[in-house]
Amino acid sequence: MKKIILIIVLMALPLAFGFTLSFGDSYNYSDILVKRAVDGDTLVLENGERVRLIGIDTPEMHESNKLYKDSQRTGEDITTIQKLGRRAYEFTKKLVEGKRVSLEFDVERHDKYGRLLAYIYLKDGTFVNAEIVKQGYASLMTIPPNTKYADLFLKLYRQAREDRRGLWAG
Repeated sequence: MKKIILIIVLMALPLAFGFTLSFGDSYNYSDILVKRAVDGDTLVLENGERVRLIGIDTPEMHESNKLYKDSQRTGEDITTIQKLGRRAYEFTKKLVEGKRVSLEFDVERHDKYGRLLAYIYLKDGTFVNAEIVKQGYASLMTIPPNTKYADLFLKLYRQAREDRRGLWAG
């Protein structure tokens, strides 16, 4: 009986001080703050969750296996890839950091690393994933079954390369 009372008291304490306990996915993803950009395609929300932007891939700026794989795959040196990654990060940071956004989910809600997978929209309606591609700061990463906007992203990617925008400027 004492254990039950202790559990009830411990659960009530945060409420008494104005805090709420969250169980599961009870956040309002239609109005949530982007605390910071981790890189060009990953964000941290006010609730501490990381979000991987669906359908896009920006160059790596941090040491990682992917950085070395990208270097081998593209023939670019690591320093160049990291500089491009920094530019993509700066673009994404300016676009979303400190702003309230809404998230749209596709078929899968999390990736193998536990990050949320989402399409992000600013309050003015700007489709963040698409804008990063459109302005030339991302390549495509289409991973089924999360393909809702794959055709749009492909169109925007081709146009950005053709117009030499962002990372394709030279």
